[in-house]
Amino acid sequence: MDDFLAFICPNSPFIWNGKRYSDCFEDILLGVGLNIVTTIFIVVLGFKQKSGRGVQGSDVQITVPEKSVLYFVPAIGACLSVLEIIFVWKKEHNSQFVGYHKWFYSCSELIVWTNIILFSKCGSSHYIIFSRVLCFWWILKPILGVFRLVTTFPSLEVSVCIVESLVVLLSITYGTAINVIRVKRESFKRSLLGDPLLSYDSSLEEGGHHDLETNESIWDLMTFKFIAPVMNRGVVKQLDSEDLLQIPTNMAPSSCHDIISSCWRAQLTNDASKPSLFRALCSAYGWSYLYLGLLKVINDCIGFAGPLLLNKLIQFLQQGSVTSDGYLLAVSLGLTSIIKSFLDTQYSFRLAKLKLKLRSSIMTLIYDKCLRVNLAERSKFTNGEIQTFMSVDADRTVNLCNSFHDTWSLPLQIGVALYLLYTQVKFAFVSGLAITILLIPVNKWISQLIAIATEQMMKEKDERIRRTGELLTYIRTLKMYGWELIFSSWLMETRSLEVKHLATRKYLDAWCVFFWATTPTLFSIFTFGLFTLMGNQLDAAMVFTCLALFNTLISPLNSFPWVINGLIDAFISSRRLSRFLSCPEHRSNVGDTGSSSSSFLSKQPDSSQRLAIIVQDVSCTWSSSDEPPLNMVLNHVTLSLSKGSFVAIIGEVGSGKSSLLYSVLGEAQLAHGYIYCDGSMAYVPQVPWILSGTVRDNILFGKSYDPVRYRDTLQACALDVDIELMVGHDMAYIGEKGLNLSGGQRARLALARAVYDGSDVIMLDDVLSAVDAQVAHWILHNAILGPLMQGKTILLCTHNVQAISLADVVVVMDKGHVKWLGSSAAFPISSYTRFSPSNDLDLTSKNHRESCSSDSSSKPKEQSLPEKEIVHSPEIAEEIVEVELRKEGKVEIGVYKNYAVFIGQFVTVAICLSAILMQASRNGNDLWLSYWVDTTETGQTAHSVSFYLAILCLFCAVNSFFTLVRAFSFAFGGLQAAIKVHNRLLSKLINAPVRFFDQTPGGRILNRLSSDLYTIDDSLPFIMNILLANFIGLLGIAIILSYVQVFFLVLLLPLWYIYSKLQFFYRSTSRELRRLDSVSRSPIYTSFSETLDGTSTIRAFKSEDFFFAKFIEHITLYQKTSYTETVASLWLSLRLQLLGAFIISFIALMAVVGSHRSLPINFGTPGLVGLALSYAAPIVSLLGSFLTSFTETEKEMVSVERALQYMDIPQEEQGGCLNVNPDWPNLGVIEFQNVTLKYMPSLAPAICNLSFTIAGGTQVGIIGRTGAGKSSVLNALFRLTPICSGSILVDGMDIRNVPVRELRTHLAIVPQSPFLFNGSLRENLDPFKMSDDLKIWDALEKCHVKEEVEEAGGLDILVKEGGISFSVGQRQLLCLARALLKSSKVLCLDECTANVDIQTASLLHTTISSKCKGMTVITIAHRISTVLNMDSILILDHGNLAEQGNPKVLLNDESSLFSSFVKASSM
Repeated sequence: MDDFLAFICPNSPFIWNGKRYSDCFEDILLGVGLNIVTTIFIVVLGFKQKSGRGVQGSDVQITVPEKSVLYFVPAIGACLSVLEIIFVWKKEHNSQFVGYHKWFYSCSELIVWTNIILFSKCGSSHYIIFSRVLCFWWILKPILGVFRLVTTFPSLEVSVCIVESLVVLLSITYGTAINVIRVKRESFKRSLLGDPLLSYDSSLEEGGHHDLETNESIWDLMTFKFIAPVMNRGVVKQLDSEDLLQIPTNMAPSSCHDIISSCWRAQLTNDASKPSLFRALCSAYGWSYLYLGLLKVINDCIGFAGPLLLNKLIQFLQQGSVTSDGYLLAVSLGLTSIIKSFLDTQYSFRLAKLKLKLRSSIMTLIYDKCLRVNLAERSKFTNGEIQTFMSVDADRTVNLCNSFHDTWSLPLQIGVALYLLYTQVKFAFVSGLAITILLIPVNKWISQLIAIATEQMMKEKDERIRRTGELLTYIRTLKMYGWELIFSSWLMETRSLEVKHLATRKYLDAWCVFFWATTPTLFSIFTFGLFTLMGNQLDAAMVFTCLALFNTLISPLNSFPWVINGLIDAFISSRRLSRFLSCPEHRSNVGDTGSSSSSFLSKQPDSSQRLAIIVQDVSCTWSSSDEPPLNMVLNHVTLSLSKGSFVAIIGEVGSGKSSLLYSVLGEAQLAHGYIYCDGSMAYVPQVPWILSGTVRDNILFGKSYDPVRYRDTLQACALDVDIELMVGHDMAYIGEKGLNLSGGQRARLALARAVYDGSDVIMLDDVLSAVDAQVAHWILHNAILGPLMQGKTILLCTHNVQAISLADVVVVMDKGHVKWLGSSAAFPISSYTRFSPSNDLDLTSKNHRESCSSDSSSKPKEQSLPEKEIVHSPEIAEEIVEVELRKEGKVEIGVYKNYAVFIGQFVTVAICLSAILMQASRNGNDLWLSYWVDTTETGQTAHSVSFYLAILCLFCAVNSFFTLVRAFSFAFGGLQAAIKVHNRLLSKLINAPVRFFDQTPGGRILNRLSSDLYTIDDSLPFIMNILLANFIGLLGIAIILSYVQVFFLVLLLPLWYIYSKLQFFYRSTSRELRRLDSVSRSPIYTSFSETLDGTSTIRAFKSEDFFFAKFIEHITLYQKTSYTETVASLWLSLRLQLLGAFIISFIALMAVVGSHRSLPINFGTPGLVGLALSYAAPIVSLLGSFLTSFTETEKEMVSVERALQYMDIPQEEQGGCLNVNPDWPNLGVIEFQNVTLKYMPSLAPAICNLSFTIAGGTQVGIIGRTGAGKSSVLNALFRLTPICSGSILVDGMDIRNVPVRELRTHLAIVPQSPFLFNGSLRENLDPFKMSDDLKIWDALEKCHVKEEVEEAGGLDILVKEGGISFSVGQRQLLCLARALLKSSKVLCLDECTANVDIQTASLLHTTISSKCKGMTVITIAHRISTVLNMDSILILDHGNLAEQGNPKVLLNDESSLFSSFVKASSM
């Protein structure tokens, strides 16, 4: 045995040579041994397949890239093996000693690649090459090969070293490729078995194809040349969505949603108690992500070839050799950088594609959930929270992709770097490592504090966005109350808490940056210090290899805290999303027991088939399923309603009418009982939900267009005349929430939607209250009871006596119980209408039926004119919503100046100065080290080691100090900017006129205050910090390289020219893409916000799929923009990295040329040459990082640009030269003098030359058909819209001379749409705390709502968002109580009794008549009975005063307009 070992390993120990494992042992065990095992596997599998199994797997077609890997890589491997054999033969031929172990290793490598080539050609190659055993072995073999290469690397010759490295690289490439292809093939087979969802998952990033990628060549895909057409267009014109790249089919949002929803359903099934979105994402995309990890391993390993080649090159320069090895090393250094550039960009590309899939998956999942969770379940979350899920949490969860691989990749990079340091300085590196290890618990503690601060910050952010949404939704009402300042102060309180936690996080981040940025400097001083103190001498090769390794350590060390933070944020966000997504979903027919329906139906076997709705012993609440059922809105209600019946549901305010409809819809939480509804449903809520879109879109609601039915629907709902007057007719655009329609038009449009839908059961919640009596009469007979609704079951919540008298069934609700149920004939209407004058009710049901036909033919055309609270002209259809502005060209320098002003001049100077001094101290540290090396090598040192160390320590201390100053300056400056931007933006929005909010969708404004502000708060300071560090770093490198190698100055100019051209070409496109990205994001949030308001309507109409498809369209555009943006940035990154590779090659080649002493110019000492080479290495990443960070900063600055746009919006005229007394107006005399009002210059006047006087202390009603200009009078009085001409006097004082907020606070109003906000009831009624509890209770009693408030829990009860815990009628009564508390001499009522029952309305009018004596009361009315007992009425027509006088006098005058109104009306 000993003889055999001596034969194999002559002149060498077999295992250990005293310092490490011997070359012989590593060649035999890690070389020949591995190759023999590989060969055995291939041969055994080949013969086994041939003899027993036959040909399998050939049914899957191999793509061109796969073929190139399977056949081309083994061929190169065989060639390299032959080359190795030639090198061994050459050494032996030159009489150098070569052991047999070298021959055995080279030959065994050739045999492996030859076997692979041979078996790849046979018919069963797929079974052999892709077998599980061999695929696993090809992961293990390269890892062991890398270990062998690293241990033998220092002892190899340059040429052999390069060949050996290429062989290992080929093994890694081949192993990765066959594993990826195998997984793809298995996924394909699964899809053939009938699981189409998994086919998308099988499109792994490494090999997934789509239309674009399959049409392009491999070279184009590798170099991202397919983006060139987009970039060419970006240079010459403004890009739009048609110019973008098409996204791959496997990235389509619908495909991504299918995958994630199936995985999420599996989570709900398998782990119903605690489902996890994170696990669902792993199930959907885990394998794709893991295989990307293999690509990252290869990329990271190649990154270490640079320092090793650098070591060899400096050793070569020190020796002064004249062989060609120097040139080979210089070229290899450049080639390594080139290979890494391609791998790096391909990894980033495939990771970005996966992130886009993840983002669309999460966003569509959230949207889909919102469509399917009922209002009771959703009450656990505020709208602000849900919007944060979409805008912030989705992005944070997606960022998990970046952080997760980095958690193992960064430690691996650090570990390999430390091992290579050990090979250079032995155990001296342990001192540097000790510093690093000591900082780990510190950083862990800081990370935990950051996590706590982040979670608290997100809670405050949710609350701020909720409050902001509330402010934007009710801004018109808030301005009329004069409450916008107190609302903004509450918002500022929330913002200050958010900023407090943001500041905690930023300063903790600054400590993280400081610790990790100073670690490499500390590492170098401790390592070199201990090495020299141990008695060793520094030499150039060792020092600058170590410096290159320290530079390699900088990125992973600096990145690690951000990676940890990203992981923490991602896990927090995924937990928040999991909690929302696990909410129980809406079910329309629900019960507490499975048999309750059958038991109920069994009692009525004959009639069960004729019943449309069954409600059996139902109790409902607005609490969610995981909360105890408190405050029942329905108590043990039992109903059975026949098909085709017309049911009127009546009752006092808060009696449970709307709650009954919501329960049938499945929106309320069913605590007990059973509800069944037979057939399809349609629903019109009490507050109509109108889509942003055309009139036709709102009516069709996703249904197909039937011209005849559509025309009949418009006529039945009295919309035909309105539509004729609009530009574009039914294709006219309606703004957000129907802002360019009157209240009556919104109600009729929502009704038209239900009529056109033709569902079996139609539920209408008080649709008649928003229209005047004539229109109500028309739509009752032609729409609700017309031919289009024949045979339908209709449930109508109403206070309208006509409707009650015509109903088949009347249901009287009282405090959540059914008080009375029967036919309308048996119902005592007189008790319900005892307050009404006889002339209002003298038309019987019979008269109505007889006059129906005559009414339909003589319907007054003016009744449907568009009422103009906001607009009064057809032009508005085109002009009402302005297209979102998108700036062109580069971000202006003024934006940067503004941001610097926000940061503060002193802080800006401190940041820049500290960054420059930090880099200077670091460069000085490296120059001093170079000087130390040179003096040591020449033996000319005049100082002790301690002197050199002391200077090194001084540089280190200075560097650490300026690093700390820079980190905290940036944190402080970023916070200052965030605070100032938010405060100024909010101030400008608060003072903007109402017209701005009418023309700008709320989602667009909210986007500024959520996504854009989040960018300014968090990511902009972070990326600017990186930009500054990169710029100063590049400047330092350029100065050092120019100082060391004068030829670099020659290269500097052409390099700068190429660099500037590249960045100009790229930035022209990237700016446009970023702006497109922001603009394409707004529709997502606008659509999402709109959907949140109308989910109950969408579910009732079963239109979830239609709205989901529309949302998918928005997401698709967003995906296309992001995909194009990603490819463009990688196009640039690749070219910059190739430019950096050229610089490295140039520096290295010039160093080799200089070492030959063949040029007259001296290239410096070995220390300086080593310094230049170590500085040239990181230039690859720094160049790319600089332009990426510059472009990212420019992209992020778009958020500042967008915020600045809204800091330049028009402002309300706040000024006024008069200071009024606190008790003004003390008389309440109001005088309009020739007042003309236009909503836009291009529109017809909404009020035209209007003059009238209202005496102080009188009660005046303003009536007129829809569009007459009634609400415009109040708009003018409250200065919501500036008047064009004329003047308005209050107590003889021109209101233009009174400060606008002071004017509004001295007038009281009850708006048409009741407004309650999230907070205590006391805050809702008296936010300024001006009244005591006794006064508040007195006001509630006057408004007949005291009893309900006492039952709910008193003044301290929490009013939910939008006042959802109260009925619409109760909300209106609370708004009236709020107005009475104001104690103003002028009270304006904008049809405040429209949504209350007739008895409550009667009590209210009695209250107003008795309790408001001495006050001037202006009432806008639809009901004739509302104004009969008033002192005076004004009748408006097309903005003109048609008639004025006492209603009783006018009633007796048969020729008066008012008299004709009363005759036509029967309420």
